[in-house]
Formats: sequence, structure tokens, C-alpha cells
Amino acid sequence: MQEEYSLYFLFGVLSGLLILSGFFSGSETGMMAANKIKLKNLSKKPHRGAKRALKLLQKPDLLLSTILIGNNFANILASAIVTIIMINYFGGNVLVGSILLTLVILIFSEITPKTMAAIKPESFAIRSSFLLKLLLFIFKPLIAITNLISSIVLKLFKLNAKDANDNDNLNTQELKTLLDESGDLIPKQYRGMLSSILGMEELVVEDIMTPTAEIIGLDINNSYESNKQIIESAEYTRLPVYKGSIDNELGTLHLKDSHDFLDIIESKNDVQGELSKTYFVSQSTALMKQLKEFQDNDKNMALVVDEYGEIQGLITIEDIFKEIAGKFGSDKVELQKEFIKLKDGSILTDGNSKIRDLNNYLSWSIPEESSKTINGLITEYLDQIPQASLCIEIQNYRFEVLEIDENSISKIKIKKS
Repeated sequence: MQEEYSLYFLFGVLSGLLILSGFFSGSETGMMAANKIKLKNLSKKPHRGAKRALKLLQKPDLLLSTILIGNNFANILASAIVTIIMINYFGGNVLVGSILLTLVILIFSEITPKTMAAIKPESFAIRSSFLLKLLLFIFKPLIAITNLISSIVLKLFKLNAKDANDNDNLNTQELKTLLDESGDLIPKQYRGMLSSILGMEELVVEDIMTPTAEIIGLDINNSYESNKQIIESAEYTRLPVYKGSIDNELGTLHLKDSHDFLDIIESKNDVQGELSKTYFVSQSTALMKQLKEFQDNDKNMALVVDEYGEIQGLITIEDIFKEIAGKFGSDKVELQKEFIKLKDGSILTDGNSKIRDLNNYLSWSIPEESSKTINGLITEYLDQIPQASLCIEIQNYRFEVLEIDENSISKIKIKKS
């Protein structure tokens, strides 16, 4: 009777140790796989378990030490008990006992609890946090000794356990990947806008400005009717005013003052009184910084200058918003006219077209780091002004120059190979 009682007792202790081992194994997976963003969100409600789990994750070296000490203690003690059982009750077949214990630990104390924790890591982390916190306090002296020895070993490999917290910091590209992988959790339209905002830190004013040659403005040397037609067809509420060329800018006209402006033009008087002072920005200004400067200075439009103060283009706050939200209906129609799709999959356009617009329109990846226009890219690649009937290939894109007008490409066919 005493022997039966002892056997039942040993099996009971063994079962408890296996359960404890499973708890530690699951806790390790649950804690390490838990999404800290979800835990932080739960902790705001507030949720005590989520707060506890986050606090434990702030010191991963102490947390792992607690889990590993507990898990190894449970497994080693379980092995010792199986050895006692096999020697006392099963003829000393220790090898058979070790094989059976290994299988039981793998199935019930490793694979099953870790799979459960991987399926619902946050739930497992929250539920196990209370006991882990208690064990962390109990094992504190032992953890201090083991961590001291471990830190010495880590130094040999030039590693620091505190650096584990840096893994939570995501760079821009990683955040973009996170957005792409979010699936239906974030609507596609919002994903696109958020991705555009993240990408704006890499852009400068020069990347999205309207080049000087394409600026629509009011020339006081032109006739009343000509300026009136430009005002009536303007897509912005403000227009730059100049004399002869944009380099001789006079100021900016708000369209609410256009009636008085046209009367002055017709009477050939000085228009300066109807104009506001022109706002200038550098072409190398980061786009996000420029957006803030527009807001701080209460401006909607600016002329873009280079390092020598020469006008290179024009930018508006609407251009920046389009970069975030994407092109609107009329803009898409203009892109379809600018980039004509041919039956063979190639695109027909002119050399002044922006590479960035073409890449965004067709999801292509023509290099745009050094040259902003197709003309600039071809000229830089050839190191000379391109000639008609020329065909070159740049990074899997075939460029066929069809027409040249005044040393500039007026017609070019581009195909992705």
C-alpha cells in the first residue's frame, strides 16, 4: 500500500512539473510574440494584465532568465523523478523512461503550449504575467548571478541585452511594409495615403514642383484678353505676375482681385498695388518642412529658387496635398493625355515629362535620383544632347527617341523590358 501511494505521489508530482514546464514554454512564446502595440492599446483602457506584461517586456533579459530558470528546474526535476520511478518500480529501465519523458515533454510541455501561445500571444502573455512577476521576485538573487555571468559572455560578442528594446523602433521602410501587410485592417485608400506621408520625408520641393517652362502666370506685357483668358481657366486661386518672363516676377495676384487687376492692365497703369509679395522657397527644402512653412506663413503658393536665387519652378500647397491623397479626376485625365499607352505596352510621351509622375502612373521604377525629367535622364546617360532615332536601355527600360525639337526630346517611346 505504501509503495502504491508513493508511486501515485511521484506521478502526481511529475504531472505537476510537466504542467509547470508547459506554462514556462508557452509563456516564453507568448511574451516574445506578443504585439506590443496591442498590449499598449489594452493598457490604456486600463488593463492591469497588459500593463504587467509590458513592464516585464521592458527588461527582456530578466524575463527570459525567469522563464528559463523555471523551465529548466521543472524539466530537470521531472527527469530525476522519472529516474526514481524507473529504478524503484520498473526494473531500472532508465533509458526507456528517458525516451518516454522526452516524448511527453515535446508533445505536452513544448509543442502544444507553444502552439497555443503562438495563436493568441497577447492573451497568453497577459494571463501568465502575474505568475511570472511573482517568480521574478522569488528568483531575483539567482537571476542576478546568472545575468551577471551572461552579460560577461555577451560582451565577448559585443552584444548588450538592453539593445533588445531598440527592435521595437521601426524605420520608414519597415512601417511601409507593416502598412502593406495590414490587409483589410486598414482600407486600401488610407494605406495609400499613409504610405505617401511616410514617403514624403525622402522628397524635396524640387521633386514635385512645376518647372519654369510649365508655370502658368500673368504677363503684364500681354493683352487684356490674353490675361483674362488665363485667369478664367486658372486651377489655383493665386497666380504669379511677371513682366516678359518669370525671372522678372512682380508679385502674386489673388483671383478675388482679378477684376481690378484687369482694369489696371487695360488702362496700362501700375499693377503693383494689386499684388502681394512673392513667397520664395528653396528647391532643396524637405517636403514635410515646406508644408509646415506654408502653414506657419499662411501661404499657398511659392516660387522655387536654386542656390543662386534663380527661379526654377513653382509649388503650391495643393501639390503637396496631391502627393498625399493622390491625383484627382482631372489630374488623372491629364496623365492619360501625357502618357499615351500603346498596344505593345509601351508609353508615348515627351522629354519634359516628370519621371516621378510616370513611375507613379504605371508603378514603374525608372531611376529618378539625379534627374527629374526624362530629358534630363537621357542627357545624363549619354553625356550629350540626344539625337533622333536613338534607342537606349536603362535598368530594364527601353527608351526610343522619336523626335527632337530645339535640343529637347519632343517625342519618346518607353517600354519596360
